[in-house]
Amino acid sequence: VQLQASGGGLVQAGGSLRLSCGASGRAFSSTTMGWFRQAPGKEREFVAAISWNGGTTYYADSMKGRCTVSRDNAKNTVYLQMSSLKPEDTAVYYCAAGKIQYTVNWSDRRRYDYWGQGTLVTVSS
Repeated sequence: VQLQASGGGLVQAGGSLRLSCGASGRAFSSTTMGWFRQAPGKEREFVAAISWNGGTTYYADSMKGRCTVSRDNAKNTVYLQMSSLKPEDTAVYYCAAGKIQYTVNWSDRRRYDYWGQGTLVTVSS
């Protein structure tokens, strides 16, 4: 699976942004998809994840209520809709794919096998 994230940019605090992650390869529709982010000088952290069929989603506490993860398997694309953005949300956002059986493991970046190149989100105050 090859992943390509897009949709990042500069947005004012309180604004919204939708990230997309396009995937190539037939395995996309059978994999868990996750979003992670990495701010300068910080470790990569979990944001959200979605099951292979879109039926289950999981969010980091820091983003709960402010983002929605979704997917369209017909388009091989996963989305991250973010709202009420804060300056501390500034980071490079990565999408990732993996066959991860249990939801409890979705936040563990080591469980993901494939990663996109990242897209930069900058939130100005």
